[in-house]
Amino acid sequence: MAYVKETAVIDPVLLSEDIIEKLTSIVGEDNLFRDDERLAEYGHDKTEDLVFLPDLVLRPGNTEEVSKILSLCNQHKIPVTPRGAGTGLAGGALPVQKGVILSMERFNKILNIDELNLQATVEPGVITEVFQNTVKEKGLFYPPDPSSKGSCFLGGNLANNSGGPKAVKYGVTRDYVINMEVVLATGEIIWTGANVMKNSTGYNLTQLMCGSEGTLGVITKIVFKLRGYPQKNVLLLIPFVTSEEACKAIAAIFVEGISPSGVEFFEREAGGKTIEYCEKVLNSPVTTQLPENMGAYLLCELDGNDEEVLMRDAERVMSVVERFEVGEVLFADSAAQKEELWKVRKNISPAVNWKTVTKSDDVVVPRSNMPKLISGIKEIGKQYSFNTVCFGHLGDGNLHINFLRDGMSDHDWETKVPEGIGEVFKLVVSLGGTLSGEHGVGITKRPYMPIAMSEVNLNLMRGIKKVFDPNGILNPGKIF
Repeated sequence: MAYVKETAVIDPVLLSEDIIEKLTSIVGEDNLFRDDERLAEYGHDKTEDLVFLPDLVLRPGNTEEVSKILSLCNQHKIPVTPRGAGTGLAGGALPVQKGVILSMERFNKILNIDELNLQATVEPGVITEVFQNTVKEKGLFYPPDPSSKGSCFLGGNLANNSGGPKAVKYGVTRDYVINMEVVLATGEIIWTGANVMKNSTGYNLTQLMCGSEGTLGVITKIVFKLRGYPQKNVLLLIPFVTSEEACKAIAAIFVEGISPSGVEFFEREAGGKTIEYCEKVLNSPVTTQLPENMGAYLLCELDGNDEEVLMRDAERVMSVVERFEVGEVLFADSAAQKEELWKVRKNISPAVNWKTVTKSDDVVVPRSNMPKLISGIKEIGKQYSFNTVCFGHLGDGNLHINFLRDGMSDHDWETKVPEGIGEVFKLVVSLGGTLSGEHGVGITKRPYMPIAMSEVNLNLMRGIKKVFDPNGILNPGKIF
């Protein structure tokens, strides 16, 4: 099954001047864009080099404006593509059927932090790291930390159920959302739940919205639960001779009952020349020397409030990894070195993209099957003549794969590589896994959905979509 570059499946929408005038009256002239430069700016995200131009970009500033926009667009069957910060990697915010981009960038307020109940109410356009830092000032903790946390929006995190390194201990976005204000395709405004810790009152609409990629409604407010902030952490860089040995060691760490707050993996290829590319992206030298002649590296973080306990757990990690083909373990000895190592890990994908165009996918398998997955990916790459860089959250079985274009021809890039990606997805499913852990489906994985799900499953999803969005205007052309 090959991925074919997406084209609109309906004729481009010709918005009448009367409709445009009505939309202008809703958001104001300063928040409606029609010029080619702005349309191109909003017509792409971080997915390869894909660009789809919308007819209009709208930037509403409150829930009532979103409601009026959706009501009008639903009436005239105008496609609406909700958009956050544009950091997505699966094309989930690309307007493949033109129409309107609904940018949520003006929804950027932290409305309330309830320290007594450990909750916060925010708008979806708040940058994830800004939210984390704000609650941290109050001694509170919001754990989900995608690599793009310095620029991505909380609403986008919800749309894709984002995770990040700390998911292995603390869970993903859906584990922290308890309620949402949502505008439906018809313009109706609902709350999906209640601001309580337990709720068995009917279907769980909150969890249904989380991960729905903007196809069921537009999120305008979010209620998150918070935790107390862990005051201490220890970070180890552990080199391994092979990727397979690194994967085996991860499973052994968890079998010993150790609960790291992060277990991140990257290959030597990502730690060798890619360090040079990271320096270009970061615009600064990487001073920490990664041990050479190694095939892979693990970053293992432990956090908590008792330094003695953390050091004992770090020693237990050391004793576990010594059973495998391992090099000299590096303890990060300062906050600056910890920050640098995390920056290297989180900038691997941007660094690879600095060198060449990539197709970026994330897959999930049970931890025990990770060695088979990585070796299988390399074999498929040889068969289809492409190179890959693998890295990711191996503590929870979530591997990120960058398929490198390098000097590949247009024909091979558009045909051979997608066929190889399909083989990777078949391998993932055969190992008990699935197609995405946090990037979502969007348009790039849509052709491969039958590999992971039966037609019965897909029809149930289509039926849910029809109930929420009877005219199919919300983010059309995605997932199915």
